[in-house]
Amino acid sequence: MARAAGPERRLLAIYTGGTIGMRRENGVLVPGKGLADVLRTLPMFHDKEHAQDLPADTLVLPPASADQRIIYTVLECQPLYDSSDMTITEWVHIAQIIERQYTQYHGFVVIHGTDTMAYAASVLAFMLENLQKTVIITGAQVPIYALWNDARENLLGALLMAGQFVIPENQLFRGTRVTKVDTRRFAAFYSPNLPPLAVMGADVLINRTLVRKVQGKDQLVVHRSMERDVGLLRLYPGIPAALVGAFLQPPLKGVVLETFGSGNGPTKPDLLLELRQAAERGLIILNCTQCLQGTVTSDYASGMAMAGAGIVSGFDMTSEAALAKLSYVLGQPGLSLDGRKELLARDLRGEMTLPTADECQPSLHSSTLGLGVAQLLSLSQEVLPGV
Repeated sequence: MARAAGPERRLLAIYTGGTIGMRRENGVLVPGKGLADVLRTLPMFHDKEHAQDLPADTLVLPPASADQRIIYTVLECQPLYDSSDMTITEWVHIAQIIERQYTQYHGFVVIHGTDTMAYAASVLAFMLENLQKTVIITGAQVPIYALWNDARENLLGALLMAGQFVIPENQLFRGTRVTKVDTRRFAAFYSPNLPPLAVMGADVLINRTLVRKVQGKDQLVVHRSMERDVGLLRLYPGIPAALVGAFLQPPLKGVVLETFGSGNGPTKPDLLLELRQAAERGLIILNCTQCLQGTVTSDYASGMAMAGAGIVSGFDMTSEAALAKLSYVLGQPGLSLDGRKELLARDLRGEMTLPTADECQPSLHSSTLGLGVAQLLSLSQEVLPGV
């Protein structure tokens, strides 16, 4: 991570839709077109005196520092999306825009609806490999047109961060660590198992020990072949084995299983049989806790039983990151089933905290999962930059 140099920093702001630009029509909020025109009327987003001969979609911020200007172009998606309708297809499109424009801009800001922003951040993190430029995803709980809103601060902060710092990460929170925790408060997102990468106040405080370092100068790689046939299943007390079995049927290729506490679930023989049979068919089951904080372990008998059923530990990953990682790993060509499980057990984009050797010791030889972790502990862990 370094402070960006040069008198001019050029950014691409990709406006996908979301609350930030919505307008109220007939009593409901609908996607609002023409965000660049709106920003042009707000002095904090556009310095008219400095803007000369700029295209209609390009604006310039007031001076970020005495010797640096941030110029940004707003690329508006057609059509604009409600984030509830966003899928891997739309996120691949965003990644491809970044790929095509990668050499033209110093950084990127993706303006996205907040409802599925955590999913988008995680998916983009796995799609964009060898990222060496800043990509920040931002949005708002209240439209920028409203008198009292969070949109202006969020967007301005994102533009300043992307323009002034080279952080090959995503958001002020790492994209693969964040989840939405509130429907109304402006502080809608939380990173339960990793502190913020940066905090903006009177000063910008960067947590430099957490920002992943750029490794080498390899070319950006966009992974388009993300697997769509993955799912998310939340266990609950008394869940019928037949329901679980029905959910795990083809064409499903992988599932994130949200379990109790530190990775536990019902030990009923009929339910465990469904999990084993699914695993024997080649379905990958990734175990993540329903708890907001903490990690999956195998300290309890039921946890051991579930690991014995062929379930892979997701450690402290959020469900959003786990689903994105599963899609990424299953989309990689030429890997065996064991190879995919090994890749899932690695920290690829800063998405999880791997246990130490001592923490793994109780379960190293008591389950198929433990044996897999034991083997992986001997592998070198290359650090890939997150998005």
